[in-house]
Amino acid sequence: MRPAALIAGLTGLVLIVLATAAAAQAPEPVVVDEVRMIEAEEAAPVLGRFVSRQQGEVAARISAPVERYFVEVGDRVSEGDLLVILDSGIMEAQLNQARSRFLEAQARVDTAQAERALAAQELSRLQRLQGSAAFSQARYEDQRQAVEVAAANVAVEEATVARAQADLTLAELELSYTALRAPYDGVVLQRFSEAGAYVTTGAPLLSLIAESALEIEADVPFAQIAGLEADARVAIQLPDGTRHNAQVRAIIPSENPLTRTRAVRFVPELGETQVQIASGQSVTLFLPTGQNGGTALTVHKDAVIPQTGANVVFVVGEGDIAQPRNIEIGRSLGNRFEVLDGLAEGDLAVVRGNERLRPGQAISVERRMDEDRSGQ
Repeated sequence: MRPAALIAGLTGLVLIVLATAAAAQAPEPVVVDEVRMIEAEEAAPVLGRFVSRQQGEVAARISAPVERYFVEVGDRVSEGDLLVILDSGIMEAQLNQARSRFLEAQARVDTAQAERALAAQELSRLQRLQGSAAFSQARYEDQRQAVEVAAANVAVEEATVARAQADLTLAELELSYTALRAPYDGVVLQRFSEAGAYVTTGAPLLSLIAESALEIEADVPFAQIAGLEADARVAIQLPDGTRHNAQVRAIIPSENPLTRTRAVRFVPELGETQVQIASGQSVTLFLPTGQNGGTALTVHKDAVIPQTGANVVFVVGEGDIAQPRNIEIGRSLGNRFEVLDGLAEGDLAVVRGNERLRPGQAISVERRMDEDRSGQ
């Protein structure tokens, strides 16, 4: 047999085996939802921006020279990471002084307590002499007074110890302030000083932003505030064209008299996107106007698989196979997207199990989401 014929024969055999294996493969179970017309509420676009809930300057808590920076601009840090060390020589000396004064005060307390015990012992001896010729009332009164003076001295020295203890604690605290640590996870935005520079209490050393604590702020016209309430969900669109949701966190009760707008904070619910979100980045929000926008052909949001430059939906094709459709989406209407092109009313869109489907793959409908709703 010629080599070419042999290769052709083997190739045909492989294709037959693969086709047989594919035919024998069990259909992939999926959950579907019908593409249908719904009553739509109009939404108006409002420009918002990402803001950080944690951003600020890390400042010196004591006055001292900067010994060393451990971070550079752009470094990511975790809560508790060491950022800057200030020179601790003076603080260590002050701590040693405070510790010495505390030990000295404690020694004076011990001495005062011993003197009080000795005075009390002498007073007790005089009390036992009462009724005898050796007893002197004047000496007894003097000794009782001496006991009271000794007790007062103990109280004074104990107060001195308490003051020395407070000074020692303060010195320990100021020494701990020479090490500046990250108050939260974030990214270093700016450094305001360098090693060797002398900084005073309150002087900023660097600025930090928590990139994982981003939310959206938008100035919403007064007329649209009525359509928003706490925990309401709206659609948003990023610069790459991908659409996501955001939830209302707070409506700030302060109106700008010039623009007649109020600031509203939203918590974004971001899925897959090619955009690296940053504080100050713009985002478009689609807010309800309260007006009826007529009917719209819609598909469930879980059915849409965002891809580069396109949105794909798998539908149940003839013969129960997975058939991909490139679609064009419009408004976000609750948990559904308006379909501008690519689907028809009545199509069954796969909403569960679609991430692992391949074009032409056999599928079996496990259940329909509209059936789940009818049973509620």
